[in-house]
Amino acid sequence: MVATYLLLCLSLLAEALVQGQQCNFFEGSWVIDDAYPLYTNCSFISDEFNCQKYGRPDKKYLKYRWKPTACELPRFNALNFLEKFRGKSIMFVGDSISRNQYESLICMLHSAVPNANYSRSTRDGNISIFELTEYEIKVMRDQNAYLVDLVQEKVGNVLKLDSVQGGKLWLGIDVLVFNSWHWWNRKTWDYIEFRGNYVEDMDRIVALNIALRTWADWVNTNINPKNTTVFFQGLSPTHYDGKKWNESKADRCLGQTEPVLGTTYPGGIPPELAVQKTSIVAVTDLVKFFDTTNLSLFRKDGHPSKFNVKGAAGNGVDCIHWCVPGVPDTWNEILYNLIVA
Repeated sequence: MVATYLLLCLSLLAEALVQGQQCNFFEGSWVIDDAYPLYTNCSFISDEFNCQKYGRPDKKYLKYRWKPTACELPRFNALNFLEKFRGKSIMFVGDSISRNQYESLICMLHSAVPNANYSRSTRDGNISIFELTEYEIKVMRDQNAYLVDLVQEKVGNVLKLDSVQGGKLWLGIDVLVFNSWHWWNRKTWDYIEFRGNYVEDMDRIVALNIALRTWADWVNTNINPKNTTVFFQGLSPTHYDGKKWNESKADRCLGQTEPVLGTTYPGGIPPELAVQKTSIVAVTDLVKFFDTTNLSLFRKDGHPSKFNVKGAAGNGVDCIHWCVPGVPDTWNEILYNLIVA
């Protein structure tokens, strides 16, 4: 009881400190904190992200807390989230990085109320829904890697850079968190279409820029900021090249057990991040940029590497996704402070 009271007092103090200054939650460094992780056992983690299930032997990566340079980041308070967000919905839209964050938030909430009634369902094919029925809170995910439409036509799969028909699934949601990056490095289409012109391929950065401007225009046209808060998450970094963190002999992210220390990542910020920012800012001011790229860059230790279902089957090393619990919990801790704290 006393410990709970002290934690509450510290949380309130931290919130007061944040309110008293202009704080950039996205600039800082990682520090050891034995009070982490925020949860341990969670049955909602996909085998792709469940590093503990697949035998990851080290635990230090679970003990890092993000410390902003100019202030304290109040610790995630699930009960406060549940009360203040009662009756509302949040949707993560994007690729499997969105699923990383979606499953993290479900675990963060459910671990605080393990006996609460919940339901899981799907809608319209790609929408996953987790609902805490007592609180009438829906945590949702839409698998939509490009944000613009990928459709089947007579000529094959067509990526339509000027169409967001899929946006109808995002209407009426209280908080929307979008991301789009990794799938632009793949070719899952037969043709790209823009303004009636079809090409088999084009410069991917140019395509991303056009798609994000199309999406941002959709936000301008369809979103009422009084009812819906929109975030776009900066690209989630990979760690396949040890030279970027001054460890040229590193075998991708294999065997990494601690983050890059300090406040500056040796390899610098990926230039594609600027494309994301400028593409969106040029079109709309309704989107809040959720700039988690920098803090994630330091976490070369945060990936599953070989400790997931694919690694167990000998199918490669995953330095793209993130262990859960892990780095996505910090994304959600920041998100909590931006929408309800």
